[in-house]
Amino acid sequence: MFGKRKQLVHICKSTISLFFILFLTSCDSSNEVKEIEGHVFQGETQGTTYQIILAEDKANFTNAEIKSILASFDMSLSTYVDSSIITKLNQSETSIELIDSTGYFKRCYEESKLVYEASEGAFDPSVFPLVEGWGFMKNLETPLSKSMVDSILKFVSFENDKFHSIEFDGNIIRSSKKDKRFKLDFNAIAQGLSVDVLSEFISSRGHKNFYVEIGGEMRVKGTNRSGEKWKIGIDVPKEDTSSNGVRQLENVLSITNKAIATSGNYRKFYVKDGKKYAHTLDPRTGYPVEHALLSATVISNNCSTSDAYATVFMVVGLEESKKFVKNHPELGLEVYLLYDDNNTIKRYHNRSVEAYLE
Repeated sequence: MFGKRKQLVHICKSTISLFFILFLTSCDSSNEVKEIEGHVFQGETQGTTYQIILAEDKANFTNAEIKSILASFDMSLSTYVDSSIITKLNQSETSIELIDSTGYFKRCYEESKLVYEASEGAFDPSVFPLVEGWGFMKNLETPLSKSMVDSILKFVSFENDKFHSIEFDGNIIRSSKKDKRFKLDFNAIAQGLSVDVLSEFISSRGHKNFYVEIGGEMRVKGTNRSGEKWKIGIDVPKEDTSSNGVRQLENVLSITNKAIATSGNYRKFYVKDGKKYAHTLDPRTGYPVEHALLSATVISNNCSTSDAYATVFMVVGLEESKKFVKNHPELGLEVYLLYDDNNTIKRYHNRSVEAYLE
């Protein structure tokens, strides 16, 4: 597992998942659209849950196959699996050679490198030691002093050949470290990538209408069981919820053939000695972020892309996020940003996002 947020999706019920709610069909009994039977596959993975909705009569895969793919993914990229590739790399002190039979690690590493370079270090998988230091790996409240942050930053950088180097030769990974304390953590992209992997697998079996969700990251294709675009809700970013667990929707997207991911700080933080520490760290400074952006929803063609850039935007804040999207049209990012303006929640989104709004 990747230690990310716990997510449950309920069909046609009032309970809302962390950032999204999925409307598979209309809950109104007067809906006259003929629904096909469809299939639902679900289970636990990566410290959260997964759900796959197949809006077709026949499934050309089984839940056992889905679980097998997710298990293989964990064996590549989970820091909670002692025998995984990433754990072995993190535990190595100098050089190590490993076999990447699935190619998941290579794909994740190379996609992460692209985001690291485009974001100028705002996205950095080598942030793992800082996450540990601030207590976020074990839900501890351990604010770091400036000297402690500075000491950790001395071996935090995803730049190749600075503190580490990795070469890929077919399915062989050759890794070396200049500092044994250097560690990787792909939490900010791996879950989205696992959604892509499952979506690609389902598509390879000939399916054209489905929804794949893991821990709030999702990818949709075709139409739902009513023959309509998939309906994805965005939460109002509030620290607390009502007593019955119902969360308020800020807006609903009607969407198809896209991937969606959301990051936010409003429920992941701790307060120590009167100061609030968000769980999003800026790897460039080593400190938790302090800005008005509450949540960032990113829509793109791949869930790994959406996942990674949702994290980037939560690092850099509202204005820098707007500039980044404008300056990088080649990435095809569509964003829906919610921010605090004098205790009032306001929104910003691309003009193209308007086509998705209900």
